[in-house]
Amino acid sequence: MGEYEITTAGSREMTTFLEWAEDEQWNPGKLDRLPFHAADPHGFFLGRLDNEPVTSVSAVRYGREFGFIGFYIARPPVRGRGYAIQAWRAAMRHLDGRNVGLDGVVDQQDNYRRSGFRTAWNHLRYAGVPGVERPSGDISVVDAGTVPFGVLASYDRRFFPAPRDAFLSLWVALPGHTALVAVQDGELRGFGVARPAGTGARVGPLHAASDDVALALLHGLSAARPGEPLALDVPDVNAAAIVLMERLGLEPTFECARMYTRDVPEVDLPGIYAATTIELG
Repeated sequence: MGEYEITTAGSREMTTFLEWAEDEQWNPGKLDRLPFHAADPHGFFLGRLDNEPVTSVSAVRYGREFGFIGFYIARPPVRGRGYAIQAWRAAMRHLDGRNVGLDGVVDQQDNYRRSGFRTAWNHLRYAGVPGVERPSGDISVVDAGTVPFGVLASYDRRFFPAPRDAFLSLWVALPGHTALVAVQDGELRGFGVARPAGTGARVGPLHAASDDVALALLHGLSAARPGEPLALDVPDVNAAAIVLMERLGLEPTFECARMYTRDVPEVDLPGIYAATTIELG
């Protein structure tokens, strides 16, 4: 057995995380490296065997009480040899004392349960080119950059267990990212972001006060990428969101379970039409 070392990954090394996630067919965003790393620069762990990267895991801290596990990957040649679990333990130490969430792929969910995680709901990835259906009502969809950042961050906080301002400030501003808000009767009623991925574009978050608001945002995001397939990770406990995806002709392609070590955080779950990411929550 060679020498195995776990170190904190820098922003440049984040390309390895994304390449491995692409190999696992998770279809990460092409520019995820910078906003992901900004969320918690100390929360990404790379395991090296004889100086060769072989394992990855992220453990991102949000605020003082919440954390999220992602990118838990062992390269095929070292699977089953105990290296990944060492990286896992390092990640969980980084999040010690917090409620920890993750999105677990189907074949790992039993392992996560043995580590104390409990399923809250499933995320179903719906993908395809949305059908042409124009929103009704007096909903204005505009660039999220036209809204004061404090207002946007406060709105986002309704749907996420902790502040994530550093992440969010980059998420809405990176080249190629389309960030839109929906305004109705003078109030912010929805927020959506689409970003380029290996295949098509990933949409997340998609937060909306109603089906009509979600549809208006999806219409705007799709119009910015005409003919391009979109992928959204939809919580199956939001029945309205599932109906909307199917109404638009999108098809389920992937499934994972949102799991937590403690109580399910209190968020506006009916307003979540798509999670931000399965990697960072």
